[in-house]
Amino acid sequence: MRATSKIFTSLTLVFLLLLGSAYRPFDEGMFPLSEIHNLDLKKAGLKISQREIYNPDSISLIDALVNVGGCTGSFISEEGLIITNHHCAFSAVQQASTPENDYLTKGFVARSKEQEIEAKGLTCRITDSYEDVSAQVLASVTNVTDPASRIKIINEKMQSLAAQAEAEDKTIKAEVSEMFIGKTYVLFRYKTIQDVRLVYVPSRNIGEFGGETDNWVWPRHTGDFAFMRAYVAPDGSSAKFSKSNVPYKPKKHLKVNANGVNEEDFVFILGYPGRTFRNRPAQYIKYQQDYLLPYISELYDFQNKAMEEAGKKDKSTEIKLATRIKRNANVLKNYRGKLKGLNGLNLSEQKKQDDLALAQFINANVELKGKYGNLMSEIDRLYNLIYSDAYRDLWLSQIYTSTSLLNIAGQINGFRAAMNRRPAADRAKFYSDNVATLESRIRTMYNSYDIDADRTIFTKMLKDAAQLPKNQRIAAVDKQALKGFNSQEQIDKFVSNLLAYTRLKDPEFVLNSLIKSSRSLSDYNDPLLLFEGEIAQQTAELLPEKEKREGLLNKLMGDYVAVKEQFKQQNFIPDANSTLRLTYGYVRGYSPADATYMKPFTSISGILQKGSTGNPEYNYPPVLKELWQAKNFGPFVKNELNDVPVAFLYNLDTTGGNSGSPVMNAYGELIGVNFDRAYEATINDFAWNESYSRSIGVDIRYVLWVASKVDKADFLLKEIGVN
Repeated sequence: MRATSKIFTSLTLVFLLLLGSAYRPFDEGMFPLSEIHNLDLKKAGLKISQREIYNPDSISLIDALVNVGGCTGSFISEEGLIITNHHCAFSAVQQASTPENDYLTKGFVARSKEQEIEAKGLTCRITDSYEDVSAQVLASVTNVTDPASRIKIINEKMQSLAAQAEAEDKTIKAEVSEMFIGKTYVLFRYKTIQDVRLVYVPSRNIGEFGGETDNWVWPRHTGDFAFMRAYVAPDGSSAKFSKSNVPYKPKKHLKVNANGVNEEDFVFILGYPGRTFRNRPAQYIKYQQDYLLPYISELYDFQNKAMEEAGKKDKSTEIKLATRIKRNANVLKNYRGKLKGLNGLNLSEQKKQDDLALAQFINANVELKGKYGNLMSEIDRLYNLIYSDAYRDLWLSQIYTSTSLLNIAGQINGFRAAMNRRPAADRAKFYSDNVATLESRIRTMYNSYDIDADRTIFTKMLKDAAQLPKNQRIAAVDKQALKGFNSQEQIDKFVSNLLAYTRLKDPEFVLNSLIKSSRSLSDYNDPLLLFEGEIAQQTAELLPEKEKREGLLNKLMGDYVAVKEQFKQQNFIPDANSTLRLTYGYVRGYSPADATYMKPFTSISGILQKGSTGNPEYNYPPVLKELWQAKNFGPFVKNELNDVPVAFLYNLDTTGGNSGSPVMNAYGELIGVNFDRAYEATINDFAWNESYSRSIGVDIRYVLWVASKVDKADFLLKEIGVN
């Protein structure tokens, strides 16, 4: 990845105030690329030049990083080979699986490039360059006071700058990211690789060993790794899956160090962390703690039980619902971990005291009081509005992802509404230009759809809507209530009738008849489409108020960060926002409770110990025990353990999106793949602390041992230069 010196200089000025230059060993931080030069990584333990990590004028380790399917991955060969997490490849493996070829359960090994299969739904995104555009974005709203107009203009300016960048370079995709809400904006240019293929995925009882029992928990023994390969057209351009495509030649690939690391070794991660919310006031934490986290965790728990029950019908349904269940379960346990952390740390009260001190600081300074005197009261007033209809907002945000058929109905209604807004003469062209996208979206939804799961979950959602407070009603549900929709029996009857009459439950009809012409799309209607239309109408009616709140929040949060920097006499690192970041620290255990210490390495012997408990999620391939008993560890043994290390802990600052990130040693060599956090660290999104924030990676020695000894994939070791 190359960025011009001009861009680098610009970003240096933008972020210089975000970080002090002195080295502090336990700083939280997912540092933007522009901040790497401000860190003293040499003093921390780095053995290579910091410019080997990121060099805006030359090739560096950054060029080996990719964003794949919302996770991070890294190139580890000159033939476009990528290593990431098993759970990051999960949906693609699920889509490639059938009851006859159940790659999800048995794993997949392509012993030649010809045997590699399409990773459907996955693309690779590579950061090409970036540029500060804060001045342009904020200049567009200099004299705008209306909150809704302000956020609308900001969004339009962000889209305009991205479109302009794409017009200047047809080979890139551009995106403007808000680094600090209402304050700092950066234009990122990305290269996209459309053809990604599965190369090697271990069996599920390795790649997902421990299942939900161990998810977000240490000690871990999960072989959470997968290998993919990026392909491009013969001329090097991005192209969709085609047998004529060739392996991508990355500018840089990581060297794999099969010797691994030891306790207290320096390590660092490059990756694309999702979102954190550390620079938010107490009211935001209250919203998470009292509304969003409990609501979503309880809903996802119900959904998973419904889908697991539906999956008992047959293997095909089980495979079809597997990705949805896994994603829900991951969020569910994460949210419950956050709730535990918020309650345990009493973070809401801590934030409240911080905000009271901030208000006193503002009021004690005439100049600050003139500028920010109403800031804290305005934040409080806004969040009281958000609390007032939180449950209705959460219901509306979840109804479509909960019920596949309603989501499909929404896609169809939305498409034909957009088509019918055009003049009659233009509708045929709109249809022909956009129907392929509609079809692709609907196919994806049917891939994880089951009528029995939909019926159970839809019924639950309607029952919840019927119990909402009077000021938070769902109009479409209340319309049915007027007809006697006030008991579980009547709700069941309504859902049964709706699903009985709709033809959207038939993928063959929808994909091969309904959307095959603009006329059939316009003419068809049924009760489910009408019901969805009523929900969409209420959503549209609520949109102006939502935009007004978002605009006001954008302005208030920009001011909040600005004055808090003055109060704390320090500058903050921007919250994570899926852009490329660095985090560093040490391989280190921790004490999650009194009189306990968690060591930083697990081993194969731990897999066997867990396997003896009778928990089905601790099932493992019998060959693991045979190899362990024979002490057939090869060169991957860790002498202190007299065993192969499986997973390890480190005190780096990570969050969602860092899944699949390469864990590198002091020489910039790959020694592990990040895949999770300890349960206590689920709160990282809101707060980080060296004493409890631990991330978890699969040790590269276990990856190589499984590949070589279990799945006989030595050809991969040869490709990545491990003998």
